[in-house]
Amino acid sequence: MRQWHWEPCPPPPTLLAIGGFFLTVALVLRRVTFALLVGILAVTGASMLLGLTAVPHQVFSLPASLSPILGQLDIAGALSWKSLPVVVLIFIMAFLDTIGTLMGLSARAGLLDAQGNLPQIERPMLADALANLVAPWLGTTTTGAYIESAAGIEAGGRTGFVALVVAALFLLALCFTPMLTLVPAYAYGPALVLIGAEMLGPVAKINFRDQTEWIPAFLTIALISFTFNIGIGMTAGLISYPLLKLFTARGREVSPALWVLAALSLVFYLVYPWHK
Repeated sequence: MRQWHWEPCPPPPTLLAIGGFFLTVALVLRRVTFALLVGILAVTGASMLLGLTAVPHQVFSLPASLSPILGQLDIAGALSWKSLPVVVLIFIMAFLDTIGTLMGLSARAGLLDAQGNLPQIERPMLADALANLVAPWLGTTTTGAYIESAAGIEAGGRTGFVALVVAALFLLALCFTPMLTLVPAYAYGPALVLIGAEMLGPVAKINFRDQTEWIPAFLTIALISFTFNIGIGMTAGLISYPLLKLFTARGREVSPALWVLAALSLVFYLVYPWHK
């Protein structure tokens, strides 16, 4: 018989995360500048006072050398039939991840047009593609637009200059790695939760009277949330949307490009490593 262990009180990190969330919400409601940053620093400071976060022995450190992984490419192996499922999987996940992130962030930033499209979306997609060409040469994983950019949007950032400043700060942060380890996950987690909650606004635009519209949207949101994988959620929506339109004799509402995305999404499910 299974025995339950009763905890009279949540652990300190959980309490700090809850407190940090409500502190950040209060600061945002009061329109305090740098509300997210203040909440993160407050929780980090409390964590240090409680002895939950160890103080590093140094502040500066040189970035690790890239020589062991720089330029270590196996192009012939990547182009082999054996590697094809892996290449297809990575491509589809990177593609859909970038599309979903761009549309979600653009909706929050108010950059979408009246039809819900992102003007000149080929530009950020080209930047993402170029970054993915450089990433393997540097020995790192695929790159892409990251959903944490919503923090900059909430702070008022709307231009490419914000991205350049963030990139410069990331580069500078490589020399401050020991100090940055002071910030625990439960310090910046509440800020990300709040940002995610604020990005739910576009849900109000879903036509809940049309089952061919809200069911794919529900599958996308639910699967992203419960699988922690944007690719799985996006592909579920991209497959179910045209199929439901087809089943209701409304296939003309689906563009040819969307059928192509649905086919790629089906390939994604076929090659995804479900056994892990």
